[in-house]
Amino acid sequence: MKQAMIIINPSSGKEEALEYVRQVEDILRDKGYKVSVSETAKPLDATKFCLQACKEYYDLVVSIGGDGTLHETINGLIDQEHRPTLGVVPLGTINDFARALNIPLDPKKAIHTLTSSIVKTVDLGKMNDRLFANVVAVGSLADSLSSVSSEDKTKLGAFAYLKEGFKELIKTSSHPLTIMHDGESWIGESLLFVVALTNSVGGFEKMVPEASVDDGLLHCFIIKDINVFNTITVGTSLLFGSLKEHKDVVYFTAKQVQVTSTEQLHTNVDGEDGPPLPLELRILPSHIEVIVPEE
Repeated sequence: MKQAMIIINPSSGKEEALEYVRQVEDILRDKGYKVSVSETAKPLDATKFCLQACKEYYDLVVSIGGDGTLHETINGLIDQEHRPTLGVVPLGTINDFARALNIPLDPKKAIHTLTSSIVKTVDLGKMNDRLFANVVAVGSLADSLSSVSSEDKTKLGAFAYLKEGFKELIKTSSHPLTIMHDGESWIGESLLFVVALTNSVGGFEKMVPEASVDDGLLHCFIIKDINVFNTITVGTSLLFGSLKEHKDVVYFTAKQVQVTSTEQLHTNVDGEDGPPLPLELRILPSHIEVIVPEE
């Protein structure tokens, strides 16, 4: 019999996660799965559960929660010979990975997607010794994005990040960065460096409109040292999908990127606190299979 593991974060989605578990169980049992449920209680539980599913050759893992839960779940796939198919029921406020795959943000509709017979092979990124599904940000702005309150996320969604970002950009200074990518280099002062895998970053689906989940590329943005006026124009470019054309933004694609600085800088990874520099990033093409809606 096929085996499926449901990994749930009961604190996601205003603590609604537990309400949806029975619906997911019923759908998966109807599809012939033997189902187990693993509930997270502390950091890295989802990683531990997913690793168990790999070791025990589960056929499917379903992540029920936000981008943080998904980030932890996919990190159970690192260096595993067997990687189960992934199902996603998004309960967070942003849900970039689900947006990029057209998985409904409404939980009930997302649960119905698990009945789909369509599986899409998608890329993941590797940053030092961990995986990421959506985005890595470097700089003091990355620190401020990690501190966005749950209340603001709930009320403002993606605009909570824009609000916090503008506040930080106005008061912060740039940092020295050295960025090596596919044999080329950029050295200079930057307020923010962003690496994206998909078209949706922080809920803004126009930041990298041409990016796709299976293009085998890291999409990279260097926001240079800018004044308050240019901060506003950068924000406008972000909203209208023309960020890479802004005169104070350097855009490139790569398969491998190394980032260093003479200052101690931290990172934000898939909306969560990340490690300090230095970073080594690379694309893992066609690394996992994900259940997506039937067209």
